Formats: sequence, structure tokens, C-alpha cells
Amino acid sequence: MNILKFQHEEDFAATGANLIASLLQSNPRAVLGLATGSSPIGVYAKLVEMHRKGMVSFARASSFNLDEYVGLPADHPQSYRSFMNEHLFSHIDIDPARTYIPSGNAADLDAECRAYDKLLEEQGPADLQILGIGSNGHIGFNEPDASLSSGTHVVDLLEETLEANARFFDRLEDVPRQAVTMGIGGILKAKQIVLLVRGEEKAEAVKQALQGPITTQCPASLLQSHPNVVVLLDEGAAKWLK
Repeated sequence: MNILKFQHEEDFAATGANLIASLLQSNPRAVLGLATGSSPIGVYAKLVEMHRKGMVSFARASSFNLDEYVGLPADHPQSYRSFMNEHLFSHIDIDPARTYIPSGNAADLDAECRAYDKLLEEQGPADLQILGIGSNGHIGFNEPDASLSSGTHVVDLLEETLEANARFFDRLEDVPRQAVTMGIGGILKAKQIVLLVRGEEKAEAVKQALQGPITTQCPASLLQSHPNVVVLLDEGAAKWLK
């Protein structure tokens, strides 16, 4: 793992954006694995700025998002489709038809999961996969468990995840209790993984993921088995690393 620590948010965001821009400059048809949450927002803002300056194009790229809440239509303001449109897709030249996000509102969720894995198999794997990490060590919405699913699947969100995501909703009761998520196998197939983590509240999860034992009780620890991982941390997230 290549672990980089940053004092300033601007440097954190610029480094993440430059990794993606460099990939697209060398491979315009790159497949991007994208994530939602607070950590990548600055990176997406920097990519939008670079695109406006003519420094990067997404015109021939495609993207796959990690996850989506179950029960939210794509146009719901807290859906991950809405998040991606707001922070990235609506501001760049990517073809909307090549921005793939699993549907959490599908009539048959099992069939949706199988279809998403088929798309990933046909068009992937991701050339670069962006990840965040939950305070309990989840990546995507792969929650700590005795075993982890390899393929895209429906997951019951743990209480701590619901509480962490409640800030985006009016009430805790409004947070969907399930999500569709890419599985650990799909994530680890990416050619390169970029883990973005901001905030002291994630410091313990970062320590367990990067320096603890590889265990399904900390799904992010499985990144230790991947040959090409870049980790970008702010000072708070890096607090407990040796």
C-alpha cells in the first residue's frame, strides 16, 4: 500500500483528482469505480474544475458506483444517483448512459444484483476504484460479518451505519435500512484502488484496515491483499497509524 497523509484538504483533493485525470489522459475509455460520502466530494469538485479548464475529458469513460439505498427512487434527493449527479455527472461530459448505479428500487432486487454483476463482468473490471470507509470498517456497504459476499447483494445496514448516515435525512427513522452493494470480490477485481478517508472519527477504522489483521469483521482490511492500493488520509484519519 502507498499511504499518503495530508495536512490540507486542497492537497488531498488535488492528489485524488490527479490520479483519476492521469488515468483518463492515458486511457480515455477507462472504467471508473465511484463512491459516495463526504470523503470524495472534494476530489469530485477538483475533477469538475479540471474538466472546465479542459484538462480532462470523461467523454469515452464509463463508471460503476458501489451501492445504492433500497427503496429510494433514483430521483430522490438522498439517492446515490442524485448525489453523483449533483457532485460530478451533471458538470462533466460523461455519457449518462454509461454511468451505472445499482437500482435500489428494482421490483426484483436479486435479479438487479445479478444484472449488475453481469455488467461489471462485461465492461470491467474497474481500472480505478474509489473507496471510502465506514467507522466500522465497511467498504461499499459490505458490513462486518462472519462472512462476506463476493458479488453484488442486498445488505441489512447495521445500527451504527444508520446513525452515521442519519445526518443526511430529517430523522433516523427515514434512513433506509437496506442497500444494494457491490461485493468484496467485485471491489478487489479493480486494477487500482484509491481509498479516501477524512476525519478523526474514521481513525480507528483506518488503523484496523491498514495495520490490523485481515478479517471479515473489518471488511476494509481485505484491501491488504490487493496489489495496488493508494490510501489518501487527512491528519485526523491518520491519527492512530504507527
